[in-house]
Amino acid sequence: MLTRGTGVALWRQIYSTLELEISSGRLQPGDRLPSENALSAKFAVNRHTIRRALSTLEENGLIRVEHGRGSFVQEPVIHYPVSRRTRFSENLSKQRRTPGNVFIRAVDAEADRLVAEALDIESGAVVTCVSSAGEADGRRISYSTSYFPRSLFPGMVRIYRENGSVTRTLEHFGVGDYSRKQTRIISRMPSAEEARELRQPRTRPVLITESINVDSRGVPVEFGICLFASDWVQILVEPSE
Repeated sequence: MLTRGTGVALWRQIYSTLELEISSGRLQPGDRLPSENALSAKFAVNRHTIRRALSTLEENGLIRVEHGRGSFVQEPVIHYPVSRRTRFSENLSKQRRTPGNVFIRAVDAEADRLVAEALDIESGAVVTCVSSAGEADGRRISYSTSYFPRSLFPGMVRIYRENGSVTRTLEHFGVGDYSRKQTRIISRMPSAEEARELRQPRTRPVLITESINVDSRGVPVEFGICLFASDWVQILVEPSE
């Protein structure tokens, strides 16, 4: 229970109580905290006081807040290696995480200047755009869009919809393996759509990789832009193999 009249703010007492429950293991990584209404009733305070305590817990990295889902005890960060051969599922499986891929859309479109330069094709040439979300243990950690030259992969939309895997789709077209030629890493605030797909607030920055993958002959086969939730993922750049 809270002690009033001691000079210690009520929100601070609530923060200390929840912090102790987390550090003692009573609340485990991934556990959902009670709702604001439930905490207000438990501590007999208004929701503004609860929000201040939760906000401070989030600022200190003890909890994460998912829009529309609630507050959760923060789990250990995921180390995402970027090397000459980077594969999403392999990266997560090596850390004993269960990878997941959520298909969003696959369409053909004209390449803008950025995409055309990355794929070494004419601006305005048709590319296949595949958007998907990556998950680890059922939690959303990434949102990506990959671009493929349609001249190399005609009918790719249908093939990708059938198997849901970039690697298996490229194998269908005879690309048995591919490697990372270049990766650029930046950080910025997400758009409304990006924040929604990552299930995070727009006020939290995202890590972004812009990558070019090539086949065994060095021909660009994919240009990818992947946004990672910065509170979930730490990108590790590994030496070339």
